[in-house]
Amino acid sequence: MKRFACGDVVPACTHTFLTPDLETMLAEVADHALHAHAIEPIDDATIAAVLANVHEAA
Repeated sequence: MKRFACGDVVPACTHTFLTPDLETMLAEVADHALHAHAIEPIDDATIAAVLANVHEAA
């Protein structure tokens, strides 16, 4: 399982993601970025920040 807290990249956002794999995580993050933060497309720097803050969940 993969875990990501959006607030690690977008200050004050409390949304967290828990997905079985990285591909699913990135799809959910992209949808959230569009609808919650009006970010589209996600630039390479933001993707790198997300990937740097994805952790294994027990």
